[in-house]
Amino acid sequence: MKVVFLGTPDFSVKPLEAINASKHQVIAVVTQPDRPVGRKAIITPCAVKACAQNLGLPVYSYEKIRYEGVEDLKALNPDIMVTCAFGQILSKEILEIAKYGVINVHASLLPKYRGSAPIQYSIINGDKETGVTVMQTDVGVDTGDILMQTKLDIKDNETAGELFDRLSDLGAKTIVDALDKIERGELTPIKQDESLATHVKMLSKNDGLIDFNKTATQINNLIRGLNPWPIAFTFFEGKTLKVYSAMVKEGSGEIGSVKDLDGGINVYTGSGVICFTEVQLEGSKRMNSKDFLLGHKINAGYKF
Repeated sequence: MKVVFLGTPDFSVKPLEAINASKHQVIAVVTQPDRPVGRKAIITPCAVKACAQNLGLPVYSYEKIRYEGVEDLKALNPDIMVTCAFGQILSKEILEIAKYGVINVHASLLPKYRGSAPIQYSIINGDKETGVTVMQTDVGVDTGDILMQTKLDIKDNETAGELFDRLSDLGAKTIVDALDKIERGELTPIKQDESLATHVKMLSKNDGLIDFNKTATQINNLIRGLNPWPIAFTFFEGKTLKVYSAMVKEGSGEIGSVKDLDGGINVYTGSGVICFTEVQLEGSKRMNSKDFLLGHKINAGYKF
C-alpha cells in the first residue's frame, strides 16, 4: 500500500523505519515545523523529519495541517495514512482522503490513557502492564475503533524513558502487522468501551514536585514516570533538587524528614521510606547520592 506517515518525536521514528523497510511504500512524511531547541533556541528539525530526510523520503510540514495540507495530501493519493504522535488533530476532510482512512499508533491499551502522556502515567499510576493500540482515527482524541492491540509488561523500576524505547519497538512491529492485515481484509474494528475511558493531560515541570505525604511507592513511581522529563524534584536549602532514581524501604517517622543516609538520602513518607539514589542540585551536575553527600551535609532529621 502507498502510505503517508505523520509523526514528530523520537517515539515515531522506529514505526516510520519499519514501514519503510516493509513491502509497503512510504510516499511522503508529514511532521510539525522545525522548532527552536535549547537555550540558544537553534531552529532544529524534529526526529521524524531528520529520519525521513536520511531515508530520502519527501517531507511536508504544516503549522495547521487541516488548513494548509489538505490539497497536498489529496494530490499524493495515498491508500492509507498512519499517524504516530503527530501532535495535531486531523479534520474530517483529511480523514476521508485515503481509501483505508487514517490509522494511529498509540502507546497505551485504549481506552485507557487517551491523551498526550500515556507512557509516563502508566508508570506514575503503578501499572504492571501497558501496550500499543492501532486504532482507526476519527474526529475525537484517541476515540476511534480499535484495530489491533499488543500488550507489554512493565518491568520493576523501569523508567518512562526505558519503557518509551520498548513501546516504540513494539509500535513498529504492530503497525506493520496491522498494515498487512488491513490490506488482506483481516481486521475487524472494535468499538472502544467509553465507560472504561481515562484521559491524561500533558505533563509540565510542576507535576514533578514530590509530595512526601504520599507513600514511598507512589513517590518512587512518580520519580520513574518523570524520568527523563520533566524529572521529579524537591527543595534543598532553597534550591531545586532533582531526583532521577530512588528505592523504597520500610520505616515510619515524621513525614518529609531524613531518617538516615544509609545507601542514599532516606526520607520518611506517608507510608514507608523513599531513598534518593541519584540527584542533581540546581546549578550542579547529576550524581549519585553518595557523591552528593560528600559535598553537602545533611543530618538525620533534616526536613524536606
